[in-house]
Amino acid sequence: MSDVSSKVVPNKVAIVTGASRGIGAAIAGRLARDGFTVVVNYAGNAETAETLARGIEQAGGRALTARADVADPAAVRRMFEAAETAFGGIDVVVNNAGIMQLARIADADDALFDRQVAVNLKGTFNVLREAAKRLHDGGRIVNFSTSVVGTKLESYGVYTATKAAVEALTGILAKELRGRSITVNAVAPGPTGTDLFFHGKSPELVERLAKAAPLERLGTPEDIAGVVAFLAGPDGGWVNGQVLRANGGLV
Repeated sequence: MSDVSSKVVPNKVAIVTGASRGIGAAIAGRLARDGFTVVVNYAGNAETAETLARGIEQAGGRALTARADVADPAAVRRMFEAAETAFGGIDVVVNNAGIMQLARIADADDALFDRQVAVNLKGTFNVLREAAKRLHDGGRIVNFSTSVVGTKLESYGVYTATKAAVEALTGILAKELRGRSITVNAVAPGPTGTDLFFHGKSPELVERLAKAAPLERLGTPEDIAGVVAFLAGPDGGWVNGQVLRANGGLV
């Protein structure tokens, strides 16, 4: 269930899913610095979400937490309802929550397939459905894909399939929201230096992936947050229905 506070603030409101760590945490921090009240969504780790929210507030921003597993449509609905009750509405939704489990297609079991579809695809859909109904006119929706849709790396098949579907949803919803001045875009990061990325990788593999792009380094969560901030901010208003590959030129 959501634990969003009932405090009302006058500025614009952004929900960031999967915001307790990694890229999501960087996005929440950046949007807070840009003046948004940020709803920090998390599925299970309340401590890290609360720590992030407190840090944003100590820096002069506004942030509150909301627990919801995006794979659960009822939990997503409650999160949106709670944000509306607290703040009077929502202006930006960043659909960042996702999981990545790698296996070659021949070796992928049903559990691996079903869980990634539930979180990455159905979870994104659940959030988009509520956002399409509830977002203020002039709002922004930012989904998350992956640059592996372009590189097509071995063992990323199921994960990448869910993200390719997200790209399709992005373009279609942008057209379905005609007349409301709501933009719908997706960001597709390349290799980015998060705990999730480093987990299980040898230093040699990390170095090889870091050198793969012409800019010859890993992305940072802040790099990706900057792209999201552009799409959510006043300068991104003419970008709609697009997938921005933020990967240093990898693909």
